[in-house]
Amino acid sequence: MNNMHWASIWGNAVSIGENRPESYGKNITLRYPIYSAFDGDALRLTFDNYCGTDTICIEKTTILVDGQFYPVTFQKKTQAIIPAGENMVSDPVECPIKAGFFFKVSFYLKTYTQMRSMVYTSGPLSGGMYAIGDQTEIEEIPIAISRRTSYNYFLSNISLYTKDENRTIVCYGDSITAQDWPDYLSLRCKEEGYHNTAIIRRATSGSRILREYECITYESYGLSGEHRFSHEVPTDGADTVIIQQGINDIIHPVGEEINPFRPMSDLPTAEELIEGLKTYISQAREYGYKVYVGTLLPIEGWRTYATFRDEIRNAYNNWIRTTDLIDGVIDFDKALCDPENPAAFLPVYDSGDHLHPSKEGYQRMAQEVTNSILK
Repeated sequence: MNNMHWASIWGNAVSIGENRPESYGKNITLRYPIYSAFDGDALRLTFDNYCGTDTICIEKTTILVDGQFYPVTFQKKTQAIIPAGENMVSDPVECPIKAGFFFKVSFYLKTYTQMRSMVYTSGPLSGGMYAIGDQTEIEEIPIAISRRTSYNYFLSNISLYTKDENRTIVCYGDSITAQDWPDYLSLRCKEEGYHNTAIIRRATSGSRILREYECITYESYGLSGEHRFSHEVPTDGADTVIIQQGINDIIHPVGEEINPFRPMSDLPTAEELIEGLKTYISQAREYGYKVYVGTLLPIEGWRTYATFRDEIRNAYNNWIRTTDLIDGVIDFDKALCDPENPAAFLPVYDSGDHLHPSKEGYQRMAQEVTNSILK
């Protein structure tokens, strides 16, 4: 059809599951409700084993729309066999998707499966469930055999065949972006009439721009930007990326005498952190994207807070506010800080850990994205 293209309506990063003895699953169905920002005629799903060390097999996948199940195939086969480090995109599935409504994606893991490629997310549009057995064609899964989950396994992207005018914004970052504000931004688009814009999330808790951990204790804190950005950010239909990352580079290092995995040599200078951010900006330009960068939030009161860390944060934020290398700054720091003490959150915006925002803080972050970005 003319004037149609593929645009992502849902997406997440792929990170590393925490290394535990029970990190293999068998005979389970995973189901995720998916919100669509706009109408479309067909879907295609991406399953990603980027962080896996074993081949995985997804036995069966379905899409549930208005009480009807649609089977998903991969090169005309029901099974999707995905080697470690690779991903697979489904064949297009013709089904009617309506703007502002949810549909459900279910997939069944029949044999022992390494549950390693995953990510945690939260927010009013996030979450899913898992259930015992093959429930891919059961509309109402019994509560006795199912349980809610905030972890997204393997499913990393859903693209819709839709009108050319519909587009995608990618929100890239760490735990602050893995949590609620992108969902609130999606709801804001719906409420304020930005019906041609989908908001997707590429974020993973604990991740840093410049470093990643090479130990099973902390490997679930995710990959460095070198291994993440080029894998996650290129997205069907995307024309804009919002980047908010860098705080973990600043707060993680504590010294080997305190933690052998967190040497102070990992602490970057502001200049090194800015160079890492410039790498993101350069890559995003290669994709043809507009680039907006969010400032880092206050950290006074966090357990590793120190004035030297805040000096790095402030220098990094000041560069973001003044550079001409980006299309604009989203000043999350200014919006959420206490005007009487800018190193700290305004109390209403603090979750209590002095690092992550409260629900009200995440809602305020979503409001800070200017209308011009959403149009």
